[in-house]
Amino acid sequence: MERSLFGFIIRYSKRDQLLIVPLVLASMVVYFLSLDLPKTIINQAIQGKSFPNPGSTATFLSIHFSLPAFLGGRPVSLFEGFELERLPYLLALTMALLGTIVFNGWLKFQINTMKGWMGERMLRRLRYALFDRVLRMPLPRFRRMKSAEIASMIRDEVEPLGGFVGESFVTPLLLGGQALTALFFILYQNAALGTMALGMVTVQTVLIPRLRRRLLVLAKERQIAGRQLAGRIAECVDGVVEIHAHDTSNFERADIAARLGKQFNIRFEFYQRKFLVKFLNNFLSQVTPFLFYLIGGYLVIVGKLNLGALVAVIAAYKDLPSPVKELIDWDQQRLDVQIKYAQVVEQFTDEDLAAPETQALIERPQLPQGGRIVASNLSLVDESGARAVDGISFEAGLDEHVAIVGPHACGAGELAQLLARLVTPSGGTIEIGGIDITRAPEAVTGRAIGYVGSSSYLFPRSVRENLVYALKHRPVTEAAYQGDAQREHAFQMREAVRTGTSLLDVNAEWVDYAAAGVSGPSEMEARIVEVLRVVDLDETIFELGLRSNADAARSGELAEPALSAREAMRERLGSLGIQDWVERFDPARFNRNATLAENLLFGTPIGKTFDIENLAKNGYVRRVLQETGLLGDVLRTGHKLAETMVELFSGLPPGHEFFERFSFIRHEDLPNVKAILARAADVGLQGLDEPARNELLGLPFKLISARHRLDLIDEAFEVRILEARRYFAAHLPPEMKGAVELFDPARYNNAASLQDNILFGKVVTGRAEATARIGALLRQILDELGLRPLVLRIGIDYQVGVGGARLSAADRQKVAIARALLKRPAVLILDQATALLDPASQQRIVSRILEYRKSQSVLWVLTQAGMAERFGRVLVLDRGRLIEHGAFDELKCAGGVLHTLLKSD
Repeated sequence: MERSLFGFIIRYSKRDQLLIVPLVLASMVVYFLSLDLPKTIINQAIQGKSFPNPGSTATFLSIHFSLPAFLGGRPVSLFEGFELERLPYLLALTMALLGTIVFNGWLKFQINTMKGWMGERMLRRLRYALFDRVLRMPLPRFRRMKSAEIASMIRDEVEPLGGFVGESFVTPLLLGGQALTALFFILYQNAALGTMALGMVTVQTVLIPRLRRRLLVLAKERQIAGRQLAGRIAECVDGVVEIHAHDTSNFERADIAARLGKQFNIRFEFYQRKFLVKFLNNFLSQVTPFLFYLIGGYLVIVGKLNLGALVAVIAAYKDLPSPVKELIDWDQQRLDVQIKYAQVVEQFTDEDLAAPETQALIERPQLPQGGRIVASNLSLVDESGARAVDGISFEAGLDEHVAIVGPHACGAGELAQLLARLVTPSGGTIEIGGIDITRAPEAVTGRAIGYVGSSSYLFPRSVRENLVYALKHRPVTEAAYQGDAQREHAFQMREAVRTGTSLLDVNAEWVDYAAAGVSGPSEMEARIVEVLRVVDLDETIFELGLRSNADAARSGELAEPALSAREAMRERLGSLGIQDWVERFDPARFNRNATLAENLLFGTPIGKTFDIENLAKNGYVRRVLQETGLLGDVLRTGHKLAETMVELFSGLPPGHEFFERFSFIRHEDLPNVKAILARAADVGLQGLDEPARNELLGLPFKLISARHRLDLIDEAFEVRILEARRYFAAHLPPEMKGAVELFDPARYNNAASLQDNILFGKVVTGRAEATARIGALLRQILDELGLRPLVLRIGIDYQVGVGGARLSAADRQKVAIARALLKRPAVLILDQATALLDPASQQRIVSRILEYRKSQSVLWVLTQAGMAERFGRVLVLDRGRLIEHGAFDELKCAGGVLHTLLKSD
């Protein structure tokens, strides 16, 4: 990247800058005419100097000039013009003035539009260049940079640079031209007034920038403080578990408050100085018209200046302070953005930045087909200067399984990163199948090597997207565009060329099915299930599929099988004599194992409209209750429920099991509920305010008769709820029909999970092992109907959340291992990848992966030395050195470091 901001601007926008210059010059000519025409209108047309007699005429739009003396000096007339009387002449001049105003406005519109396009293009180029550098930074650099700070610099800190690019050359040319034109016009009318205006402008351009120097320092401090605040907040978000676990929230509040106080001081001083400078600038701008009126008026009175000239001078000066002020602002902006650009470039400059060729797109790179892994005298010096890896040399076949073990801080993790080419060695070489991977491009290492660390990252997408992410090396099939989409794509490609960004189409098909050993999406499903089974994740994905809602595209495919499974489940329960273990949804019956809200809606809410927390405030629900005479009954039930809960929970500590079982009121809400009950005792239920009534009205909606057993819902109440249910469905407004999916025994419910669709009811409360037994029956039926693959497909589309937060840490690691297995690398490197799993799961997954890659290379950094027994070769490291290597049994019997590690396991 260019070290200088103006070097960056000139290099990438010189052509666009030059295209604007002719428009700027043309605007200067039009601007001068707009200043001169008012004088002509006043002196010639209004005062009548061109019309000495009543019948006189004046020439309008005459175009003539005189040749230079060396060419004879004779006059040349290009157009004789029009002879007009006084009123037509006045009309023509005013229309000409209007024309110059419109044309000047159009020129400014074109100039500003071109500046905006140019600025946005350069901003796009700069952001892309910075992101490109992020992708090429060495991994150790990210230990010193916070992700929030990097994002803040690319998103926010370079934003002013885009606006300045369009202003960098055009603005001083345009504003300077306007100011010089106005000054020249004033000097042309009267030298004394022109000198006065020039003096004031000179004072402004010298004094104001000097006063603004401190503002630049404060702006830099404000930028750094803002970046540090963003990084500190990101630290708190990432470490929120530690904050709660160690009761340090008040310390963090104090730290953030101190940082905000520091920012306040900087910003307060900045604004004080900014508005002081603004006051002085405005004062100097307003003094000059005062002098014009005083001195110019005197000159008009004594006959040394005509009135039209004075009016023109005042009009010209009226437009002078604005460009001068904006020029001063531009100079401050220039210094400000130069500082920001220099800071950003400094942050994104690294001596060890990977060359662009390292990440170049290669259609079919040469990959290792056989041979050996050869590490020769590998060394790695860390940032402290210590040797994390010290002269390690070994060989292993591409069909061998190698375990790497050692005591704490033995250098095994660093060796794994070196072998994966995630870190560049300080010395030595690594060859895989005859290819020197220390110099190979990522197109080779990213395909030939699979690496999983001890804490892997998942992108906030579906499980499927995270798995196939390892196969997105290049566009495999171009996207097809038609109509408006095709034109938009062509436009974006042209802009990508102009801004130097990637020409690769993100909407193309990027998944390389061949790299996974399949021919297309249908075979990929089976391949994904295969690797999920290897990492012991298939049952978890199956559970996610059962509990998930299918997307709209898959609901049609799922409806018929789900209804078949629903009927099979009903028949199976009946044949086993346990049909009463599931209380099915019946339009004509009240379901005592469902909430009152579910019984009223008799459907699944979609969105927030009919969410159980919002029902009491929902106007239509209240109308249903009112029309069916239930509003008062539900309110009284809520009052009784609140009294019961207050009596039951009083004196119980937070977290008591009753709060979970009777989840109507949270512990922190008890004081508010007690206050509502006290007010109700004084003024009655009808005398409560709306928020209090809503609080009581919302409680019964969470009530489950069979589970809570509070005897608040009798059979008469149930009958009236059924009446309200029918009213709710019959009078549901059209705009609300998309907010709830009603239950129908003959239809698939798109808003409910697959499991709920099949059960179409609630597992009864109080039956021992009912949930486990029903769950087992459900799986059995799905297997019999051949629906397990379909359920797995739904589970694979489960969204994992930010960083995979919706999965457990162990499951995140399993997804990462499956991702590495899916691309079939020549070498699979696992760096304590199963450390988060329990010992039994570790043993199981290690065995499965080694069996799955029976004749393919695996290098595994193990947390337990005993598991190395399953590997054909063992490397034992200590303090960055290779101490022992060979077969497990030989090293175990040798009584060396491995023997010691086994004893300490």
